[in-house]
Amino acid sequence: MKMTGNTILITGGGSGIGRALAEAFYRLGNKVIVSGRREMRLRTTIDANPGMVAVELDVRDPQDIRLVTEQIIAKHPMLNVLINNAGIMHVDDAAGTVDEDLLVATVTTNLGGPIRMSGALIPHLSKQRDPVIINVSSILAFVPLAPTAIYSATKAALHSYTLSQRYKLSKLGIRVIEIAPPWVRTELLNSLEEERALRSRISSKRPWRSWRPARTRFSSGLPRKCAQIPGRTNTSGWASSMT
Repeated sequence: MKMTGNTILITGGGSGIGRALAEAFYRLGNKVIVSGRREMRLRTTIDANPGMVAVELDVRDPQDIRLVTEQIIAKHPMLNVLINNAGIMHVDDAAGTVDEDLLVATVTTNLGGPIRMSGALIPHLSKQRDPVIINVSSILAFVPLAPTAIYSATKAALHSYTLSQRYKLSKLGIRVIEIAPPWVRTELLNSLEEERALRSRISSKRPWRSWRPARTRFSSGLPRKCAQIPGRTNTSGWASSMT
């Protein structure tokens, strides 16, 4: 994809991987719009990056998605890149009673969010130059972590959806990219201080090549070196088709 001169919307852009992506793309000369549910996190992000724009958006709410995306298009008509990054991760028990609230919230955020956000913006993106949709899945889409079975399943579903989306949107000229990060120091499962996780710092020169987890050891039993998975998705943390 073109790395500069874009107008980019990043969901979940107030912290973690979303913020790291936002700042990397911003330094490259892109106009960046970060969205999320937590106003204070968004404010902190844009205060640290003067010129970056923030909008409150709950990707669990179809009505909010419709209204906010319409407002974004009106204010930023050159929007040509959507990064579906917003996600939640909780411990669950695949051998126990289902926590309905956890199940619905995780599926609605991690899978429904990207599907609905893409659907809301595809008519607009199809009219732009160099349109791109980037879906942030996870290495756990391919090697699930049993204590977070629902999260892992939603990321596997997002990977599958991305493959179909890439095929269908190629006819409209919209490029679809999947990023499958490894274990990164974010707020997910309180991993900010976890020494075994990678730092969520992304180079502004090559945002998609800044995680280098090829020899990272995972306590969950994940392999030291993650294999390339067919379907143009690299689970060692690089983006697929991001050139």
